[in-house]
Amino acid sequence: MCDHRRVVAVVDDDQDLLRGLQRLLNASGYDTEVFSSGEAFLDGVAASKATCLVLDIHLGGISGIELRRRLSKLGCKLAIIFMTAVDDEAIHLEAVESGCVAFLRKPFAARALVDAISIATSERADRTSGCVSKH
Repeated sequence: MCDHRRVVAVVDDDQDLLRGLQRLLNASGYDTEVFSSGEAFLDGVAASKATCLVLDIHLGGISGIELRRRLSKLGCKLAIIFMTAVDDEAIHLEAVESGCVAFLRKPFAARALVDAISIATSERADRTSGCVSKH
């Protein structure tokens, strides 16, 4: 039986990045659920065992920030790690205000993601303390 604290969902519309992150997280001891759109994640959220969501901000359909808002309205308590390739302070502020454990700018170091997930999945994670930025 899997430890649900070790299940990470990843949402990104870049299939190569999605596969790469899945390999990285599996090699780091996490089980993964991968989705190529926010809509696909919403369709599967009820069955998801994830406690942490690694979420691209710029997706083909609804944005990662909009997905975060919808999840909040549903009462979903997933820890969120946002990632984006766009260096825009307004987007960064919007992501932080929507609630996240970390905000990573692509390309980011593998260690930065694994560390952020470790914080997000720890039972002591204080998810109201704001968002850590990694450049």
